[in-house]
Amino acid sequence: QVRLVMKAHSFVRENVPRVLSSVKDKAGTVHIPRISQYLYFLFAPTLIYRDSYPRNPTIRWGYVATKFAQVLGSLFYAYYIFVRLCIPQFRNSSQETFNLRGLVLCIFNSILPGVLILFLVFFAFLHCWLNAFAEMLRFADRMFYK
Repeated sequence: QVRLVMKAHSFVRENVPRVLSSVKDKAGTVHIPRISQYLYFLFAPTLIYRDSYPRNPTIRWGYVATKFAQVLGSLFYAYYIFVRLCIPQFRNSSQETFNLRGLVLCIFNSILPGVLILFLVFFAFLHCWLNAFAEMLRFADRMFYK
């Protein structure tokens, strides 16, 4: 939801001044973006709206398959972390009476799996998922922050 709100803000911020200036100048044509431009922007891995982006000439389907396989591998690894490190900790805690020592031990034993899951989510979404969609959309500007 935050990503979609940021994209909507960028779209409005780029297009409203253009429309207002053409209305103020009484120009005959008002440049309004097409729906296809907006839909491309919604799926492109960028938060800055432009009417056109640099595009690659072809789609490397092997690269797309590799990125989706990495997402799938990350999901299986996250499942393994939950099954081996998280579930045994909390399964035992539900059968015992509540005490502060047990709570602190559960929290400290969950720090490492939590950090591993966080890294996996960042890798799977920000690196693999968004690069796969960038390749399928032929989005060429992947070194924006470099």
